[in-house]
Amino acid sequence: MHATVMHGPGDVRFERIEDPKILKPTDAIIQLSATCICGSDLWPYRSEGPFEQPMHMGHEYCGVVVEVGSEVRNVRPGQFVVGSFVLSDNTCPHCSFGYPSSCEQREFMTGAQAPYARVPLADGTLVATEEMPTSEQIPHMLAVSDVLGTGWYAAEAAGVREGSTAVVVGDGAVGLMGVLSAKLMGAERIIAMSRHESRQKLARDYGATHIVAARGEEGIGEVMEITDGIGADAVLECVGLQQSMDQAMGVCRPGGAVGFVGVPHEVNFTGEGLFFAQKRLFGGPAPVRRYLPDLMGRVLRGEIAPGRVFDQTLPLERVAEGYAAMDERRAIKTMLTV
Repeated sequence: MHATVMHGPGDVRFERIEDPKILKPTDAIIQLSATCICGSDLWPYRSEGPFEQPMHMGHEYCGVVVEVGSEVRNVRPGQFVVGSFVLSDNTCPHCSFGYPSSCEQREFMTGAQAPYARVPLADGTLVATEEMPTSEQIPHMLAVSDVLGTGWYAAEAAGVREGSTAVVVGDGAVGLMGVLSAKLMGAERIIAMSRHESRQKLARDYGATHIVAARGEEGIGEVMEITDGIGADAVLECVGLQQSMDQAMGVCRPGGAVGFVGVPHEVNFTGEGLFFAQKRLFGGPAPVRRYLPDLMGRVLRGEIAPGRVFDQTLPLERVAEGYAAMDERRAIKTMLTV
């Protein structure tokens, strides 16, 4: 088959590779119904210097099971499934405690920007639907596999609750899903920090009550003005840069919390700064597997439409165009049809 392989910064190719095979009895092979490009895929795309080896890309996926290993019991060929970007057994102490993203057997999904993919730890990772989703539901189911679950975790980690004030730092797909999640969790006031008109509109559609386009001290000042000088109860940091973290901490009230899900890139704190700020900080890789049954059910019942974050759709063989569009911020998130 042909699949997406990144050979170096800016060098994405759709090239022939070996078909995926069952390597362990706990594996499954799925035929992708759709896949997509993640914002985190842009980090190696934008990096400097050569790779040690080519990277098989893709960790967001949904599709139909075509083959399972001898020890797989929870899914079977012919079922439609959604899986997390973190592969887990869903039985270890950390999984049982609600954090499959820290599973003792944790692996990270790769190779899903392809027609077929191998999913290790299939029993713990994949969740099947009772019926086959419609073609209209596929984008929304795909969004559940990462960006919606990650935005949900950001809101949960930040402690969003009924009547609270939430600020979302970052207007990419995860940030927009954070807005939706904060709304579903009952936030009364949701401030989305965004400079882009199309993203601002979608943020409002998902529940944002205020938009702040400014960054840095000016942006912090505008949020403080909106909140009467108090700051936000809950802040969702969905970028992973020092500037975005400084902004998140700057708009969070004492006793509030920052939920951070943007993979940190050279983000630093001082112990003294954290000590006197009196603000909680919690995050990490989202435990998406824990949320899958609930969020998939909301999609299938027509309660939410997270797939609206896909503002570009391309056939898989044009994947390089999708990377360029997201890198240049011409697209929020690119869905790839198989």
